[in-house]
Amino acid sequence: MSNISVKKAALISAISKYSTTILNLVFTAVLARLLTPEDYGVVVVSFVFISFFQIIADLGLGSAVIQHKELTKQDVNNIFSFTVRLSILLAVAFSLFSIPLSLFYKNTVYIPIGLILAVALIFSTLNIIPNALLMKEKQFLVVGIRTFVIAMLGSVLAIILAFCGFKYYALVLQSVFVAILTFLWNYWSTRPKFSIKYNKISVEKVRNFSSFQFGFNIINYFARNSDNLLIGKFMGEATLGYYDKAYKLMLYPVQNLTHVITPVLHPILSDYQNDKEYIYKKYMDIVKVLSLLGILVSSICFLAADEIILIVFGELWKEAITPFRILSLSVWAQMVTSSTGAIFQSLGNTKLMFQAGTVSAVLTVSCIALGLIKGNLFYLSIFVAIGFNCSFIINFAFLILKGFQIKFREFIKRFIPDMFIASIMIVVIALYPLNISNIIFSIIAKVMVVVFVYVTFLILTQQYKIFLVLIKKR
Repeated sequence: MSNISVKKAALISAISKYSTTILNLVFTAVLARLLTPEDYGVVVVSFVFISFFQIIADLGLGSAVIQHKELTKQDVNNIFSFTVRLSILLAVAFSLFSIPLSLFYKNTVYIPIGLILAVALIFSTLNIIPNALLMKEKQFLVVGIRTFVIAMLGSVLAIILAFCGFKYYALVLQSVFVAILTFLWNYWSTRPKFSIKYNKISVEKVRNFSSFQFGFNIINYFARNSDNLLIGKFMGEATLGYYDKAYKLMLYPVQNLTHVITPVLHPILSDYQNDKEYIYKKYMDIVKVLSLLGILVSSICFLAADEIILIVFGELWKEAITPFRILSLSVWAQMVTSSTGAIFQSLGNTKLMFQAGTVSAVLTVSCIALGLIKGNLFYLSIFVAIGFNCSFIINFAFLILKGFQIKFREFIKRFIPDMFIASIMIVVIALYPLNISNIIFSIIAKVMVVVFVYVTFLILTQQYKIFLVLIKKR
């Protein structure tokens, strides 16, 4: 097993993630001009449910394979053989599920879409163990190259299909293509063996860890997707298309800053699962960086929401500006909170993660329900943002108090300088004086003002040292 530092692993992940992000932004901008909000709305509904079936398929087995160091090669082969059988069963179930789905949304298009996505479900299920093996072996470079190459090929395919008039099928077929290619790449790299007869004891070995991981994944799924499900039903597919574009664009900094680090945390820190002090020390350095970056990103997204939406998606998506601006207020909380899952896993305490996720999910869904009562995207976005910010407190209360058994006020004290800088940024946004008609010059001016003020107070509060320490560390 290779030995690699968090810093080096994060660097490899960052190069892959940012290259893929830039690629996706370019292709998304092109697709947004070829497809309509209604096209995206239809696909969002389908993808919400395929994601649910993918969670069922995982059963927490991927994370369990990474966490359990004592698994033999035969154990891994047995678990892989189990997922092969599971993939076929779930594909049939999803195909049948598309029938009541079409009745619920009163649109027969979900039936053929369901049949096509069932193929993607088979290969994404088959990929669970090969992908986990790559992460367990810390083959981050292989994963990074794979991610970029397949994302590029899939995006090219989607644009060609959209240009040829395939509408939402362009996105559906892209999903299938990516799932197949990802599995073939990972399988070729790891070569787990399938056997008709397999020993169920191998699955039993990881059941305790995987069951709570699975429970958390289910809870988190509903918390993250109940807004899409309900908007599509009660506010229409076009409204869902606008909201989904705003929501996914808001997630870009969360996924591409936080998720550069979090995927490598579990494989590396799980080696120290019996040393809580070591994990806490390493994690606090990362949390501070995520917090400070979150403040900057939230400020830019809020102030330049108009320019960002119009540049990325075009005039057709103006109605996504307001929800994007409001949701950007939750970027800081999400960037910091989304890192907790890897730490719960590294501690081997998925039961505690499940408990925290359950409380957080109840709060999030309640906020979404309150927003839907108001009946428009403005209020819905406000309540969704409130829910994400409250989830920060809930998740860290569980992690710090119960996971690390450290006083919560000691943890919060680390964020006092961050809160001061955030307050200054709020004042800057409120008093921003410039009104530039040219969209490019306008976003440049806004970003420059925000960055200048941010860096100034980063220096005054000496928080810049956090970044210097991280850079110098091995």
